[in-house]
Amino acid sequence: MPADRSEALPTARRPHRLAGGQPGLLEPGASTDPYRLRLYRILRTDFPLGHDPGLGAWLLSRYEDVVLALTDPRFTGYPHDGAPRGPVPAPLGLCRGSLVCTPLPEAGTAPAATHAPTDAAASAPADTAADPGPGPAPAVERAAYVLARRIAGRDRADLVGEFCRWLPAGADAVAAGLSSPDSSAPARPGGGADDCARQTGLRERALASFLANMLDDPDLLAAVAGGGTGAGMLLHRAWAETLRRDPPVQIVLRRTRTEVRVSGGTLPAGEAVACLIGAAGRDPARFTAPDRFDPLRADADPLFSGPAGCPAALLGRLEAEHGLRALLAAMPRIRWAEGFRPTSSGVLTRGPRTLLVRPS
Repeated sequence: MPADRSEALPTARRPHRLAGGQPGLLEPGASTDPYRLRLYRILRTDFPLGHDPGLGAWLLSRYEDVVLALTDPRFTGYPHDGAPRGPVPAPLGLCRGSLVCTPLPEAGTAPAATHAPTDAAASAPADTAADPGPGPAPAVERAAYVLARRIAGRDRADLVGEFCRWLPAGADAVAAGLSSPDSSAPARPGGGADDCARQTGLRERALASFLANMLDDPDLLAAVAGGGTGAGMLLHRAWAETLRRDPPVQIVLRRTRTEVRVSGGTLPAGEAVACLIGAAGRDPARFTAPDRFDPLRADADPLFSGPAGCPAALLGRLEAEHGLRALLAAMPRIRWAEGFRPTSSGVLTRGPRTLLVRPS
């Protein structure tokens, strides 16, 4: 398996330190790349519990503490990203933890199409072009094949701007009652499945990270392209591994309902707590070689994938699996553009901003 890409990056300037030497999470020099700066590592080892005045929250960076804050009833939701006050579910993976977000079963009935790209029937597989079938999977698959075919003949393409951004938008339109990746219709107001699924920007970042990890490993691509009974399981594990190693949401805010003892000390009652998902997912106390992308790792953890019934979690997985299959079908020789190496950015939400490839 390939080594962590951050190991090959040049040394960056050290993050700004707060009083007492604690790195400031949002200070200059820290928010560009917390992995490259070893910021998460410093927090886990030297400052497992500290208050960040810029974020206005206590920081938890160790896996055991983050899991506690996400699952223990002594923690509650935080008024952030529209989450209601009170004992709300914790956001996990791509799920925003909204109480009004209803499940979107994979085998549920797909809405009827109201718009469709003119080349959909010609570009999609024969068994999905005519009828979207049950559930969102066939509609996501069709949208992925349409988008992949549109860039297949180019000498150079940016998968973020021309694929990752449009595929979640198309799937979101399906959840809102449409089926076209070209639709710009707004999501329905109020609750329902699209309340959580409308966060297409997060799914775009997750999809870009997934494709970057897969394109970095030709052996994995060959295994997926070869099909067979194990290809689907490999894709599923690779998606879960991406959410562990490169989570699109790096920080989840919670609030203590009472005093809570964690590994680094005691959290006061009624305080905001920042769960550093990016740090917890690479905690060497929990994961072997945590910086390595390894879909076959024996110590995989489903925590970072989010609840299976969440529409955002389901759509994100479908977009990753069908998206990669569509790209490999339309561009069997897809590879990085000459001289390009993928890099991610962001400390609140994170993912590659560009993925330059040679489709043929």
